[in-house]
Amino acid sequence: MGSLFSMANTKANQSESSEISPNETSKRQRMSPASVEECPRLIPNLPDELSLQIIARLPRICYYHVRLVSRKWKATITSSELYKVRKELGTTEEWLYLLVRIGQNKLLWHALDPRSRIWQRLPIMPSVVDEEDSQKGSSGLWMWNMVKGIRIAEIIRGLLGQKDALDDMPFCGCAFGAVDGCLYVLGGFSKSSTMKCVWRFDPIQNAWKKVNSMSTGRAYCKTGILNNKLYVVGGVSQAGLIPLQSAEVYDPFSDTWSDVPSMPFSRAGVLPTAFLADMLKPIATGLTSYKGRLYVPQSLYSWPFFVDVGGEIYDPETNSWMEMPNGMGEGWPVKQAGTKLSVVVNGELYAFDPSNSVDSGRIKVYDQGEDEWKVVIGKVPVYDFTESESPYLLAGFHGKLHFITKDANHDISVLKADHCSNVDSSPSTSAPQSPKYMEDELLRESAETHEAVWKLVASKGFEQAELINCQVIDI
Repeated sequence: MGSLFSMANTKANQSESSEISPNETSKRQRMSPASVEECPRLIPNLPDELSLQIIARLPRICYYHVRLVSRKWKATITSSELYKVRKELGTTEEWLYLLVRIGQNKLLWHALDPRSRIWQRLPIMPSVVDEEDSQKGSSGLWMWNMVKGIRIAEIIRGLLGQKDALDDMPFCGCAFGAVDGCLYVLGGFSKSSTMKCVWRFDPIQNAWKKVNSMSTGRAYCKTGILNNKLYVVGGVSQAGLIPLQSAEVYDPFSDTWSDVPSMPFSRAGVLPTAFLADMLKPIATGLTSYKGRLYVPQSLYSWPFFVDVGGEIYDPETNSWMEMPNGMGEGWPVKQAGTKLSVVVNGELYAFDPSNSVDSGRIKVYDQGEDEWKVVIGKVPVYDFTESESPYLLAGFHGKLHFITKDANHDISVLKADHCSNVDSSPSTSAPQSPKYMEDELLRESAETHEAVWKLVASKGFEQAELINCQVIDI
Protein backbone atom coordinates (compact mmCIF):
# COMPACT_ATOMS: atom_id res chain seq x y z
CA MET A 1 0.00 0.00 0.00
CA GLY A 2 1.09 3.53 -0.60
CA SER A 3 2.11 6.09 1.89
CA LEU A 4 -0.69 7.72 3.83
CA PHE A 5 0.71 11.19 3.47
CA SER A 6 2.67 12.59 0.54
CA MET A 7 3.68 16.08 -0.41
CA ALA A 8 3.41 17.62 -3.83
CA ASN A 9 6.52 19.63 -3.06
CA THR A 10 8.39 21.15 -0.18
CA LYS A 11 6.22 24.24 -0.27
CA ALA A 12 3.99 22.64 2.33
CA ASN A 13 6.48 23.73 4.94
CA GLN A 14 5.66 27.30 4.04
CA SER A 15 2.19 26.88 5.48
CA GLU A 16 3.66 26.85 8.97
CA SER A 17 5.12 30.33 8.68
CA SER A 18 3.62 32.04 5.64
CA GLU A 19 0.67 34.15 6.65
CA ILE A 20 -0.63 37.50 5.54
CA SER A 21 -1.96 39.67 8.32
CA PRO A 22 -4.80 42.08 7.52
CA ASN A 23 -2.65 44.86 8.99
CA GLU A 24 0.47 44.02 7.00
CA THR A 25 -0.53 45.69 3.76
CA SER A 26 -1.99 48.75 5.46
CA LYS A 27 1.28 49.30 7.32
CA ARG A 28 3.22 49.12 4.10
CA GLN A 29 0.84 51.55 2.47
CA ARG A 30 1.35 54.13 5.19
CA MET A 31 5.09 53.86 4.66
CA SER A 32 4.78 54.67 0.96
CA PRO A 33 5.61 58.27 -0.01
CA ALA A 34 2.45 60.34 -0.25
CA SER A 35 3.90 62.40 -3.05
CA VAL A 36 4.05 59.55 -5.58
CA GLU A 37 2.36 60.69 -8.76
CA GLU A 38 -0.10 58.10 -9.98
CA CYS A 39 -0.21 57.04 -13.59
CA PRO A 40 -3.60 57.71 -15.23
CA ARG A 41 -3.63 54.10 -16.44
CA LEU A 42 -3.22 50.85 -14.57
CA ILE A 43 -0.28 49.86 -16.75
CA PRO A 44 1.48 52.59 -18.79
CA ASN A 45 0.79 52.46 -22.53
CA LEU A 46 -1.91 49.81 -22.16
CA PRO A 47 -5.68 50.32 -22.19
CA ASP A 48 -7.24 49.63 -18.80
CA GLU A 49 -9.44 46.96 -20.39
CA LEU A 50 -6.35 44.97 -21.35
CA SER A 51 -4.68 45.64 -18.00
CA LEU A 52 -7.76 44.27 -16.26
CA GLN A 53 -7.44 41.07 -18.27
CA ILE A 54 -3.82 40.76 -17.14
CA ILE A 55 -4.60 41.40 -13.47
CA ALA A 56 -7.48 38.92 -13.59
CA ARG A 57 -5.00 36.20 -14.52
CA LEU A 58 -2.80 36.80 -11.47
CA PRO A 59 -3.13 34.39 -8.52
CA ARG A 60 -5.47 35.90 -5.98
CA ILE A 61 -2.86 35.69 -3.24
CA CYS A 62 -0.86 38.32 -5.15
CA TYR A 63 -3.63 40.89 -4.79
CA TYR A 64 -2.65 41.66 -1.21
CA HIS A 65 0.61 43.08 -2.51
CA VAL A 66 -0.17 44.47 -5.96
CA ARG A 67 -2.92 46.68 -4.58
CA LEU A 68 -0.12 48.72 -2.98
CA VAL A 69 1.11 49.85 -6.40
CA SER A 70 -1.26 52.82 -6.45
CA ARG A 71 -4.69 53.98 -5.42
CA LYS A 72 -6.02 53.00 -8.82
CA TRP A 73 -4.62 49.50 -8.46
CA LYS A 74 -6.22 49.19 -5.04
CA ALA A 75 -9.56 50.39 -6.42
CA THR A 76 -9.27 47.80 -9.19
CA ILE A 77 -8.40 44.96 -6.83
CA THR A 78 -11.40 45.77 -4.63
CA SER A 79 -13.83 46.21 -7.51
CA SER A 80 -16.47 43.66 -8.46
CA GLU A 81 -15.59 44.16 -12.13
CA LEU A 82 -12.24 42.40 -11.70
CA TYR A 83 -13.90 39.30 -10.27
CA LYS A 84 -16.48 39.25 -13.04
CA VAL A 85 -13.59 39.12 -15.51
CA ARG A 86 -11.97 36.32 -13.48
CA LYS A 87 -15.19 34.34 -13.72
CA GLU A 88 -15.42 34.92 -17.47
CA LEU A 89 -11.81 33.82 -17.94
CA GLY A 90 -12.18 30.79 -15.68
CA THR A 91 -9.42 31.99 -13.35
CA THR A 92 -11.44 31.95 -10.13
CA GLU A 93 -9.83 30.16 -7.18
CA GLU A 94 -11.28 28.11 -4.37
CA TRP A 95 -9.99 29.04 -0.93
CA LEU A 96 -10.70 27.29 2.35
CA TYR A 97 -11.96 29.50 5.18
CA LEU A 98 -11.37 27.99 8.60
CA LEU A 99 -12.82 29.17 11.91
CA VAL A 100 -10.87 28.25 15.04
CA ARG A 101 -11.24 29.07 18.71
CA ILE A 102 -8.16 29.95 20.73
CA GLY A 103 -8.62 29.81 24.47
CA GLN A 104 -12.17 30.24 25.69
CA ASN A 105 -13.32 33.37 23.92
CA LYS A 106 -11.10 34.16 20.93
CA LEU A 107 -12.53 33.28 17.52
CA LEU A 108 -10.39 33.69 14.42
CA TRP A 109 -11.05 33.09 10.74
CA HIS A 110 -8.14 32.11 8.49
CA ALA A 111 -8.21 31.72 4.72
CA LEU A 112 -6.00 29.12 3.06
CA ASP A 113 -4.88 29.36 -0.56
CA PRO A 114 -4.37 25.65 -1.32
CA ARG A 115 -2.16 26.39 -4.33
CA SER A 116 0.43 28.54 -2.59
CA ARG A 117 -0.24 27.02 0.85
CA ILE A 118 -0.31 30.49 2.34
CA TRP A 119 -2.67 31.39 5.18
CA GLN A 120 -4.31 34.78 5.48
CA ARG A 121 -5.81 35.96 8.76
CA LEU A 122 -9.18 37.64 8.35
CA PRO A 123 -10.28 40.76 10.24
CA ILE A 124 -11.82 40.01 13.62
CA MET A 125 -15.57 39.40 13.56
CA PRO A 126 -17.56 42.30 15.07
CA SER A 127 -18.38 41.47 18.68
CA VAL A 128 -21.65 43.35 18.77
CA VAL A 129 -25.21 42.15 18.92
CA ASP A 130 -28.21 43.33 17.01
CA GLU A 131 -29.87 46.37 18.58
CA GLU A 132 -33.22 44.61 18.69
CA ASP A 133 -31.65 41.56 20.32
CA SER A 134 -29.88 43.76 22.87
CA GLN A 135 -33.23 45.11 24.07
CA LYS A 136 -34.29 41.62 25.13
CA GLY A 137 -32.26 41.76 28.29
CA SER A 138 -28.97 40.37 27.05
CA SER A 139 -26.20 42.08 28.96
CA GLY A 140 -22.60 41.89 27.82
CA LEU A 141 -21.18 41.20 24.39
CA TRP A 142 -21.22 37.43 24.43
CA MET A 143 -21.94 36.85 20.78
CA TRP A 144 -18.61 35.35 19.84
CA ASN A 145 -17.63 33.72 23.13
CA MET A 146 -17.15 29.98 22.98
CA VAL A 147 -16.73 27.66 25.94
CA LYS A 148 -14.05 25.01 25.85
CA GLY A 149 -14.78 21.36 26.40
CA ILE A 150 -18.58 21.30 26.09
CA ARG A 151 -19.73 18.33 24.05
CA ILE A 152 -22.60 18.89 21.66
CA ALA A 153 -24.79 16.43 23.57
CA GLU A 154 -24.34 18.48 26.74
CA ILE A 155 -25.22 21.63 24.84
CA ILE A 156 -28.45 20.14 23.53
CA ARG A 157 -29.18 18.86 27.02
CA GLY A 158 -28.99 22.39 28.32
CA LEU A 159 -31.02 23.74 25.44
CA LEU A 160 -33.85 21.27 25.72
CA GLY A 161 -33.98 20.67 29.43
CA GLN A 162 -32.15 23.26 31.45
CA LYS A 163 -32.74 26.88 30.52
CA ASP A 164 -30.57 28.19 33.33
CA ALA A 165 -27.57 26.50 31.78
CA LEU A 166 -27.50 29.17 29.08
CA ASP A 167 -26.79 31.89 31.60
CA ASP A 168 -23.46 30.23 32.35
CA MET A 169 -22.79 28.93 28.85
CA PRO A 170 -20.96 31.40 26.59
CA PHE A 171 -21.03 29.11 23.54
CA CYS A 172 -22.65 31.27 20.89
CA GLY A 173 -24.44 28.68 18.73
CA CYS A 174 -23.90 30.64 15.53
CA ALA A 175 -24.43 29.11 12.10
CA PHE A 176 -22.17 29.60 9.10
CA GLY A 177 -22.52 29.58 5.35
CA ALA A 178 -20.94 30.77 2.12
CA VAL A 179 -22.85 32.03 -0.91
CA ASP A 180 -22.13 34.34 -3.83
CA GLY A 181 -18.47 34.68 -2.89
CA CYS A 182 -19.11 35.83 0.70
CA LEU A 183 -18.97 34.29 4.16
CA TYR A 184 -21.96 34.51 6.51
CA VAL A 185 -22.34 34.17 10.28
CA LEU A 186 -25.93 33.87 11.47
CA GLY A 187 -27.83 34.02 14.74
CA GLY A 188 -26.61 32.41 17.92
CA PHE A 189 -26.98 33.36 21.56
CA SER A 190 -26.34 36.57 23.41
CA LYS A 191 -26.63 35.41 27.00
CA SER A 192 -29.91 33.45 27.00
CA SER A 193 -31.45 35.33 24.06
CA THR A 194 -31.37 33.98 20.52
CA MET A 195 -30.37 36.49 17.87
CA LYS A 196 -31.60 37.31 14.38
CA CYS A 197 -28.55 39.24 13.24
CA VAL A 198 -26.46 38.22 10.22
CA TRP A 199 -22.89 39.28 9.40
CA ARG A 200 -21.28 38.99 6.00
CA PHE A 201 -17.56 38.90 5.19
CA ASP A 202 -16.65 40.11 1.70
CA PRO A 203 -13.23 38.75 0.62
CA ILE A 204 -13.00 41.42 -2.08
CA GLN A 205 -13.30 44.26 0.43
CA ASN A 206 -11.69 42.19 3.21
CA ALA A 207 -14.31 43.51 5.62
CA TRP A 208 -17.33 42.48 7.70
CA LYS A 209 -20.73 44.09 7.23
CA LYS A 210 -24.08 43.60 8.92
CA VAL A 211 -26.85 42.62 6.51
CA ASN A 212 -30.58 42.11 6.86
CA SER A 213 -31.54 40.05 9.91
CA MET A 214 -33.42 36.76 9.88
CA SER A 215 -37.12 36.89 10.61
CA THR A 216 -36.68 34.51 13.55
CA GLY A 217 -34.01 34.48 16.22
CA ARG A 218 -32.37 31.08 16.23
CA ALA A 219 -29.27 29.27 17.45
CA TYR A 220 -27.71 25.97 16.35
CA CYS A 221 -29.53 26.13 13.04
CA LYS A 222 -28.35 24.37 9.88
CA THR A 223 -27.48 26.09 6.61
CA GLY A 224 -27.32 25.05 2.97
CA ILE A 225 -27.05 26.60 -0.48
CA LEU A 226 -29.51 26.14 -3.35
CA ASN A 227 -29.72 28.25 -6.51
CA ASN A 228 -27.26 30.76 -5.05
CA LYS A 229 -29.48 31.37 -2.02
CA LEU A 230 -28.74 30.65 1.64
CA TYR A 231 -31.26 28.42 3.43
CA VAL A 232 -31.53 28.32 7.22
CA VAL A 233 -33.34 25.41 8.85
CA GLY A 234 -34.26 24.49 12.42
CA GLY A 235 -32.27 25.45 15.48
CA VAL A 236 -33.73 26.52 18.80
CA SER A 237 -35.55 29.64 19.94
CA GLN A 238 -35.35 31.47 23.24
CA ALA A 239 -39.04 31.02 24.02
CA GLY A 240 -38.78 28.05 26.35
CA LEU A 241 -35.80 26.86 24.32
CA ILE A 242 -38.14 25.04 21.97
CA PRO A 243 -36.56 23.42 18.90
CA LEU A 244 -37.60 25.19 15.72
CA GLN A 245 -39.14 23.46 12.73
CA SER A 246 -39.26 26.67 10.73
CA ALA A 247 -37.01 27.58 7.82
CA GLU A 248 -36.21 30.67 5.77
CA VAL A 249 -34.09 31.63 2.78
CA TYR A 250 -31.79 34.59 2.14
CA ASP A 251 -31.27 36.18 -1.27
CA PRO A 252 -27.84 37.89 -1.29
CA PHE A 253 -28.71 39.94 -4.37
CA SER A 254 -31.74 41.65 -2.80
CA ASP A 255 -30.59 41.32 0.85
CA THR A 256 -34.00 39.91 1.79
CA TRP A 257 -35.33 36.94 3.73
CA SER A 258 -38.34 34.84 2.71
CA ASP A 259 -40.24 32.15 4.59
CA VAL A 260 -39.90 28.48 3.67
CA PRO A 261 -42.48 25.87 4.74
CA SER A 262 -41.64 24.40 8.14
CA MET A 263 -40.23 20.89 8.41
CA PRO A 264 -43.11 18.50 9.16
CA PHE A 265 -40.99 16.13 11.29
CA SER A 266 -43.58 13.57 10.27
CA ARG A 267 -41.86 10.67 12.03
CA ALA A 268 -42.04 12.50 15.34
CA GLY A 269 -45.77 11.83 15.34
CA VAL A 270 -45.47 8.05 15.24
CA LEU A 271 -44.05 7.60 18.74
CA PRO A 272 -45.85 4.86 20.70
CA THR A 273 -46.90 6.98 23.68
CA ALA A 274 -47.94 10.56 24.31
CA PHE A 275 -45.31 10.69 27.06
CA LEU A 276 -42.49 10.02 24.61
CA ALA A 277 -43.97 12.40 22.07
CA ASP A 278 -43.99 15.18 24.65
CA MET A 279 -40.54 14.37 26.03
CA LEU A 280 -38.55 13.83 22.83
CA LYS A 281 -37.92 17.03 20.92
CA PRO A 282 -37.34 16.99 17.14
CA ILE A 283 -34.07 18.55 15.99
CA ALA A 284 -32.30 18.88 12.66
CA THR A 285 -28.88 17.26 12.97
CA GLY A 286 -27.46 18.27 9.61
CA LEU A 287 -28.18 19.81 6.23
CA THR A 288 -26.73 19.05 2.81
CA SER A 289 -27.51 20.48 -0.62
CA TYR A 290 -27.62 17.47 -2.92
CA LYS A 291 -29.01 17.11 -6.44
CA GLY A 292 -30.92 20.38 -6.28
CA ARG A 293 -32.62 19.67 -2.96
CA LEU A 294 -31.99 20.15 0.75
CA TYR A 295 -31.45 16.95 2.74
CA VAL A 296 -32.00 17.30 6.49
CA PRO A 297 -31.22 14.32 8.77
CA GLN A 298 -33.28 14.51 11.95
CA SER A 299 -33.34 13.16 15.48
CA LEU A 300 -35.57 13.14 18.54
CA TYR A 301 -33.69 14.19 21.63
CA SER A 302 -34.18 14.57 25.35
CA TRP A 303 -31.34 13.84 27.72
CA PRO A 304 -30.32 11.04 27.95
CA PHE A 305 -32.53 9.70 25.15
CA PHE A 306 -31.48 10.10 21.54
CA VAL A 307 -33.34 8.58 18.60
CA ASP A 308 -32.53 8.91 14.91
CA VAL A 309 -35.71 9.29 12.89
CA GLY A 310 -34.40 9.48 9.36
CA GLY A 311 -34.88 12.87 7.80
CA GLU A 312 -36.74 15.04 5.31
CA ILE A 313 -36.02 16.61 1.93
CA TYR A 314 -36.98 20.08 0.75
CA ASP A 315 -37.71 20.50 -2.96
CA PRO A 316 -37.53 24.16 -4.09
CA GLU A 317 -39.45 23.35 -7.27
CA THR A 318 -42.57 22.33 -5.36
CA ASN A 319 -41.76 24.37 -2.23
CA SER A 320 -42.56 21.35 -0.09
CA TRP A 321 -41.02 18.69 2.15
CA MET A 322 -40.96 14.92 1.69
CA GLU A 323 -39.59 12.03 3.71
CA MET A 324 -36.00 10.97 3.14
CA PRO A 325 -35.48 7.43 1.78
CA ASN A 326 -35.15 4.93 4.62
CA GLY A 327 -31.65 3.76 3.78
CA MET A 328 -30.37 7.29 3.46
CA GLY A 329 -31.87 8.59 6.68
CA GLU A 330 -31.30 5.59 8.90
CA GLY A 331 -27.80 4.96 7.60
CA TRP A 332 -26.55 8.55 7.67
CA PRO A 333 -23.22 8.29 9.53
CA VAL A 334 -22.42 9.88 12.88
CA LYS A 335 -24.96 9.20 15.56
CA GLN A 336 -24.34 12.29 17.65
CA ALA A 337 -26.75 15.20 17.85
CA GLY A 338 -25.76 18.13 15.72
CA THR A 339 -22.68 16.60 14.12
CA LYS A 340 -23.72 14.59 11.09
CA LEU A 341 -20.77 15.52 8.96
CA SER A 342 -21.24 15.43 5.18
CA VAL A 343 -20.12 17.16 1.99
CA VAL A 344 -20.90 16.92 -1.73
CA VAL A 345 -17.93 16.54 -4.09
CA ASN A 346 -18.43 16.17 -7.84
CA GLY A 347 -22.09 15.40 -7.30
CA GLU A 348 -21.42 12.59 -4.80
CA LEU A 349 -22.58 12.79 -1.17
CA TYR A 350 -19.87 11.81 1.32
CA ALA A 351 -20.07 11.50 5.09
CA PHE A 352 -17.56 10.79 7.83
CA ASP A 353 -18.33 7.87 10.09
CA PRO A 354 -16.16 7.74 13.23
CA SER A 355 -15.41 4.21 14.35
CA ASN A 356 -15.36 2.87 17.89
CA SER A 357 -11.60 3.32 17.82
CA VAL A 358 -10.28 6.69 18.95
CA ASP A 359 -7.72 6.86 16.15
CA SER A 360 -9.66 6.21 12.97
CA GLY A 361 -12.85 6.66 11.02
CA ARG A 362 -14.36 5.86 7.64
CA ILE A 363 -15.60 7.83 4.67
CA LYS A 364 -18.91 6.65 3.21
CA VAL A 365 -20.66 7.64 -0.01
CA TYR A 366 -24.40 7.48 -0.60
CA ASP A 367 -25.59 5.20 -3.41
CA GLN A 368 -28.88 6.72 -4.51
CA GLY A 369 -29.78 3.77 -6.75
CA GLU A 370 -29.51 1.24 -3.93
CA ASP A 371 -30.45 3.68 -1.14
CA GLU A 372 -27.38 2.64 0.81
CA TRP A 373 -24.27 4.17 2.37
CA LYS A 374 -21.08 2.43 1.21
CA VAL A 375 -17.55 2.66 2.55
CA VAL A 376 -15.15 4.21 0.03
CA ILE A 377 -12.23 4.94 2.35
CA GLY A 378 -11.81 2.37 5.08
CA LYS A 379 -9.68 4.37 7.46
CA VAL A 380 -9.19 8.06 8.10
CA PRO A 381 -6.45 9.09 10.55
CA VAL A 382 -7.96 11.00 13.45
CA TYR A 383 -6.91 11.69 17.01
CA ASP A 384 -9.13 11.59 20.06
CA PHE A 385 -9.38 15.13 21.39
CA THR A 386 -12.15 14.72 23.91
CA GLU A 387 -12.12 18.41 24.81
CA SER A 388 -12.97 19.44 21.26
CA GLU A 389 -16.53 19.79 19.96
CA SER A 390 -15.43 19.61 16.30
CA PRO A 391 -12.30 17.44 16.18
CA TYR A 392 -12.65 17.10 12.42
CA LEU A 393 -14.31 18.80 9.45
CA LEU A 394 -15.06 17.86 5.84
CA ALA A 395 -14.65 20.12 2.81
CA GLY A 396 -14.78 19.76 -0.94
CA PHE A 397 -12.66 21.87 -3.28
CA HIS A 398 -10.54 21.39 -6.39
CA GLY A 399 -12.77 18.41 -7.13
CA LYS A 400 -11.41 16.45 -4.16
CA LEU A 401 -12.61 15.41 -0.73
CA HIS A 402 -10.64 17.09 2.07
CA PHE A 403 -10.44 16.14 5.73
CA ILE A 404 -9.44 18.73 8.34
CA THR A 405 -8.23 17.59 11.73
CA LYS A 406 -5.47 18.01 14.30
CA ASP A 407 -2.35 15.91 14.06
CA ALA A 408 -0.21 14.37 16.78
CA ASN A 409 1.49 17.72 17.38
CA HIS A 410 -1.88 19.48 17.78
CA ASP A 411 -1.34 21.36 14.51
CA ILE A 412 -4.37 21.72 12.26
CA SER A 413 -3.86 19.78 9.04
CA VAL A 414 -5.77 19.91 5.76
CA LEU A 415 -5.61 16.52 4.03
CA LYS A 416 -6.65 15.62 0.50
CA ALA A 417 -7.95 12.15 -0.38
CA ASP A 418 -6.55 10.60 -3.55
CA HIS A 419 -8.29 7.36 -4.41
CA CYS A 420 -6.03 4.66 -5.83
CA SER A 421 -7.16 1.29 -7.19
CA ASN A 422 -3.74 -0.32 -6.88
CA VAL A 423 -1.53 1.33 -4.33
CA ASP A 424 1.94 -0.05 -3.84
CA SER A 425 2.75 -1.01 -0.28
CA SER A 426 6.15 0.64 -0.45
CA PRO A 427 6.53 4.30 0.52
CA SER A 428 5.71 6.76 -2.25
CA THR A 429 8.74 8.31 -3.88
CA SER A 430 6.91 10.70 -6.17
CA ALA A 431 7.19 13.57 -3.72
CA PRO A 432 9.14 14.46 -0.58
CA GLN A 433 7.58 13.22 2.64
CA SER A 434 6.75 15.34 5.64
CA PRO A 435 9.06 14.19 8.47
CA LYS A 436 6.49 15.12 11.07
CA TYR A 437 3.95 12.70 9.61
CA MET A 438 6.35 9.99 8.60
CA GLU A 439 7.56 9.77 12.18
CA ASP A 440 4.08 9.00 13.36
CA GLU A 441 3.76 5.23 13.57
CA LEU A 442 -0.02 5.26 13.72
CA LEU A 443 -0.41 7.03 10.42
CA ARG A 444 2.17 4.83 8.70
CA GLU A 445 0.21 1.76 9.78
CA SER A 446 -2.99 3.29 8.42
CA ALA A 447 -1.35 3.79 5.05
CA GLU A 448 -0.50 0.12 4.73
CA THR A 449 -4.07 -1.10 5.02
CA HIS A 450 -6.23 1.17 2.85
CA GLU A 451 -6.37 2.06 -0.79
CA ALA A 452 -6.24 5.81 -0.45
CA VAL A 453 -3.37 8.22 -0.20
CA TRP A 454 -3.89 11.17 2.12
CA LYS A 455 -1.83 14.09 0.89
CA LEU A 456 -0.99 16.96 3.18
CA VAL A 457 -2.23 20.18 1.58
CA ALA A 458 -1.22 22.47 4.43
CA SER A 459 -0.81 22.56 8.18
CA LYS A 460 -0.51 25.30 10.76
CA GLY A 461 -0.10 25.65 14.48
CA PHE A 462 -2.87 27.73 16.02
CA GLU A 463 -1.81 27.83 19.66
CA GLN A 464 -3.84 24.73 20.57
CA ALA A 465 -6.85 26.04 18.71
CA GLU A 466 -10.06 24.07 18.32
CA LEU A 467 -11.82 23.59 15.01
CA ILE A 468 -15.22 25.24 14.75
CA ASN A 469 -16.27 25.44 11.11
CA CYS A 470 -15.00 25.63 7.55
CA GLN A 471 -16.37 27.06 4.31
CA VAL A 472 -15.15 27.17 0.70
CA ILE A 473 -15.38 30.33 -1.41
CA ASP A 474 -14.63 30.47 -5.13
CA ILE A 475 -13.87 33.95 -6.56
